[in-house]
Amino acid sequence: MTLVFYCIPIGIVADKGTATYYTAPYVPSACDGYTNEGKMIAAASEEIWDNGGACGRKYTVKCVGATNQGDQHPCNGNSVEVTIVDFCPPGSCRATIDLSEEAFSSIAHTNAGKIDVDYN
Repeated sequence: MTLVFYCIPIGIVADKGTATYYTAPYVPSACDGYTNEGKMIAAASEEIWDNGGACGRKYTVKCVGATNQGDQHPCNGNSVEVTIVDFCPPGSCRATIDLSEEAFSSIAHTNAGKIDVDYN
């Protein structure tokens, strides 16, 4: 009797959403008050906030496309890892994840303003 095993690679499934950016100063924040957590940070929308459970959570974010006609090719092919340090409240939050300007510019042109992203 011969046993045959097949390896099927399983990829990491990313959630889909949108990203915008905000500019400094990045403190105070909902998670860390006046503690400076660097520049590769983000604010979570209600969708991923988890009643504050998102604080400190790390996400890898990759631009996958444009959301408007202004910049139809905003992505540069990079991804960025960010830490959630703040809350992006309903009403003023226009995206799933609001990246620091530095994090956003590392994956897309800032003139796009809002982009489609995969995040996990």
